[in-house]
Amino acid sequence: MTGDIAQAGQYIGAGLACIGMGFAAMGVGLIVGKFLQAATAVKDANAQQGNMFVGIAFAEALGIFAFLVSLLLMFAV
Repeated sequence: MTGDIAQAGQYIGAGLACIGMGFAAMGVGLIVGKFLQAATAVKDANAQQGNMFVGIAFAEALGIFAFLVSLLLMFAV
C-alpha cells in the first residue's frame, strides 16, 4: 500500500515537472516571435540574430532540465 502511494507521487511529480517543458516551448515561441516582429520593423535587427539563438538555447536548456528532473522522479528509487 505504501509503495503504491510512493509510486503515484513519483508519477504526479514527474507530470508536474513536465510543465516546465511547456513553458520552455512558450519561451522559445516568444523569443522568435518578438525577433521577427523587430526584424520587420527595423532593418538592422538581423544583427541581433546571434542573441536570438543564445536566448533560444537558454530556453531549451531549461526545458531539457525539466525533462531530466521528470525522468529522475519517474525512475529514481
